[in-house]
Amino acid sequence: MANAFHRQRRMLCTAQAINTATHGHTMQCKAQSIEQLLASSDQAKLHKDMGALGLLLVMAAAMVAAAAAAAATASAPRPFFVFGDSLVDSGNNNYLATTARADSPPYGLDYPTHRATGRFSNGLNVPDIISEHLGAEPVLPYLSPHLDGHKLLGGANFASAGVGILNDTGIQFVNIIRIQKQLRYFEQYQSRVRRLIGEPATQRLVRSALVLITLGGNDFVNNYYLLPFSARSRQFALPDYVRYLIAEYKTILQQLHGLGARRVLVTGSGPIGCAPAELATRSANGECDLELQRAAALYNPQLVQMTKDLNAQFGADVFVAVNAYRMHMDFISAPAAYGFVTSKVACCGQGPYNGVGLCTAMSSVCPDRSLFAFWDNFHPTERANRIIVSQFMAGSPDYMHPLNLSTILAMDAAAKP
Repeated sequence: MANAFHRQRRMLCTAQAINTATHGHTMQCKAQSIEQLLASSDQAKLHKDMGALGLLLVMAAAMVAAAAAAAATASAPRPFFVFGDSLVDSGNNNYLATTARADSPPYGLDYPTHRATGRFSNGLNVPDIISEHLGAEPVLPYLSPHLDGHKLLGGANFASAGVGILNDTGIQFVNIIRIQKQLRYFEQYQSRVRRLIGEPATQRLVRSALVLITLGGNDFVNNYYLLPFSARSRQFALPDYVRYLIAEYKTILQQLHGLGARRVLVTGSGPIGCAPAELATRSANGECDLELQRAAALYNPQLVQMTKDLNAQFGADVFVAVNAYRMHMDFISAPAAYGFVTSKVACCGQGPYNGVGLCTAMSSVCPDRSLFAFWDNFHPTERANRIIVSQFMAGSPDYMHPLNLSTILAMDAAAKP
């Protein structure tokens, strides 16, 4: 686009002086006066061409605006897109008629505004903290009316609490943004951005973006194990179900690649058997539920292998497997080493381990959230999320395969033209 701009600009220098800044460099050209134009052409032709000249000037102004938008995009923080479930939902479900919402107190108790935002946390969630490392504000939920105009250029969060890899996951929540609809919204997002900055710049924006996708946990706790004899558990033995999930997830990731994503963090399942909700309903002695832990143990290695296969297919390290299981188990198995008083009892909730139902205004709330690994029955506190993101940033290949996020950001910055 810059070369085309310079060519067009040279054509217009005989009509008007144009000064603009593109990518930090000031361009100037020397204008000829109207008198000089008259000297080189008769009066009648000048009047005839005034309309064309005006059109060229309008075109020049549009090109200057496009160049300015491109320059702003180039100097802005890296765009960030988020897909997935409640672990990364930043408020899309606030706009839906669903029970899977976190838009009332005490959610958001420690958020900068001290208000519930739809995040399933006392404060910031994982995408928010990644945004900090990108030097950006948290990306807005796609359904937010505030995500408009040039705010779109920073990315968007499409995640929706309750969803999974499969369309029948989370059916009890009814109105949620299932993953295929999240991908359709991503297409819609790109159409909106094209109207702002054009097709080539939109392609560059999407290809340069960081993408986070978090799916899988709900396909176990809110599908296969939701009922003692769920439809999926009657259809599949657990190993076959895991293979089915991986095959479906592979299709989703291929779709993301087809939509332009080139750096995708793919989060594996956490230790779902250790969540306070599962301790409350499935554990007799406070130990992690072995069946759910077995499900995660079957799922995660196959997810890593699937990302390796996709990277080999595309000839690049597009997909990065995030070992969320180990990231969580580090502080679940040794809470005191991370400054937590407990990794079993949620800060906010009711019933055994505060694990029965979501956090509500009627729930008991711990006075110091930094001492608890879990905020509610399934979701970590902000402090636990910060520990998790520290492994995103600097973790070894056991945590982030094949590259951690700090390495990715440095490599991509060095490769930037």
